[in-house]
Amino acid sequence: MKPKPPVPLWRWVVWYATLGVALVLFYGLFTPFWFGLRSLAWLAEFRSRRRAGRAA
Repeated sequence: MKPKPPVPLWRWVVWYATLGVALVLFYGLFTPFWFGLRSLAWLAEFRSRRRAGRAA
């Protein structure tokens, strides 16, 4: 059984560039979007409970 040859440098560069883009996309865009949606849901639930408490 032969040992595996080393991974070419260009593949390491492509891998780390892709990883960097994915991290920026996830943490820079998706996380604030998710927090915004959760905040809107929390606010809607809070207002709904206030309205339900008033009617009873």
